[in-house]
Amino acid sequence: MKFGRALLGALVWLLTSSGAMAAESVGKDQVVDKVMVVVNDDVITRHELDMRMGLIVKQLKRQGTPLPEASVLEKQVLERMIGDLLQQQFAKEIGLRIDDMQLDKALLRIAQQNKISTLDAFRSKLEQDGVDFKKFREEIRAEILSVRLREREVDSKLVISENEIENYLKNQAKQQGKGEEYELEHILVVVPEQASADKINTYRQRAEQALAKLKEGAPFAQVAAGYSDAADALQGGSLGWRASDRIPSMFLDAVQKLQPGDVSGILRSPNGFHILKLVAKRSKDAPVVITQTHARHILIKTSELVPENEAKNRLMEIKRRIDKGADFAEQAKLYSEDGSAAQGGDLGWLSPGETVPEFETAMNALKLKQISGPVQSGFGWHLIQVLERRDADVSAEQKRQQARNAIRAFRSDEAFQDWLRQLRDRAFIEYHTDN
Repeated sequence: MKFGRALLGALVWLLTSSGAMAAESVGKDQVVDKVMVVVNDDVITRHELDMRMGLIVKQLKRQGTPLPEASVLEKQVLERMIGDLLQQQFAKEIGLRIDDMQLDKALLRIAQQNKISTLDAFRSKLEQDGVDFKKFREEIRAEILSVRLREREVDSKLVISENEIENYLKNQAKQQGKGEEYELEHILVVVPEQASADKINTYRQRAEQALAKLKEGAPFAQVAAGYSDAADALQGGSLGWRASDRIPSMFLDAVQKLQPGDVSGILRSPNGFHILKLVAKRSKDAPVVITQTHARHILIKTSELVPENEAKNRLMEIKRRIDKGADFAEQAKLYSEDGSAAQGGDLGWLSPGETVPEFETAMNALKLKQISGPVQSGFGWHLIQVLERRDADVSAEQKRQQARNAIRAFRSDEAFQDWLRQLRDRAFIEYHTDN
């Protein structure tokens, strides 16, 4: 999992937790916190929205992003809080949680990325900057939970066919500028899957309003913060550097016609309406050699019926049998809940970035033939064994894998937005606009 590069940088969208707020007493007068939205059995209050708004405004100012109109930004922030709360509720329903040990490990990684060696020192630094460490912990817990949900409910269910890969490679071969990388910014106005023609027109008008503001000279980051539904909206809509093979072909044609600083027209995809800005471009030097790992694993999934501790204990018992001489492949065939079970857990040759970060980090730390302890990811608990490693030249196989990863990255974003829409469609949401 990747967090901020500088202290309170990418981390400081310190999201305030969504949930019920109790009434407060001040002297003899009782002040009741106003309910802004009811989300199933929980509520988002005025106090919570104000806290989140305050943090977002600080973040945007720190980034140097001009602030959108207060009413526009407030609507954006409130919608994101609803999405966060729905994810938390769903995670609770399926029994997915992040325990304190996992959280402390993640916090220590964040501290070390910021050149702070201990959690105590990290806590002191945050508190010096006026950050409530207890609330900070819970926000990082919520961020990790969101990543796990995405891995479990979206990424694990994506299937990339060989025909898709073939078509992708053919399209890439036809494209010019394959050796280019592009730094992009992005605005997305999501269109619900079964929206009526009138609703689609409303969403298009919103995208046209955003484009009009850009043409009037408004900063892209300001417009993204006020209009974009993408997850990166409050970070100015930045997509960072993207190689041409990581840009969907429907967008690449438009991007290649832009000069740095230019903004595209409105682009339509099944997910909604998009506006792209080309910040910069550069030549790309493809890597010549990569290190691949031949690994196998045993997976025990967690669910509402199989909590974290039970899954971990099952895996530890399997490891004890293997340590006493049981065959890894046979144990995988008997107990693994992954599609690789029939092959004795064999995952074949894995390239960097092909597995989730927790799995890859643990795998890379293993010596040849060594078996890991229980490793947790969004899919459950794993035992991992490294069989071989090799340095491989970039080949047709590697190009296919790069194509697979590019397709997966794009489809994952669309599938996650679709999953969030479905989560919202099933929810009871009531706005208390009279407040």
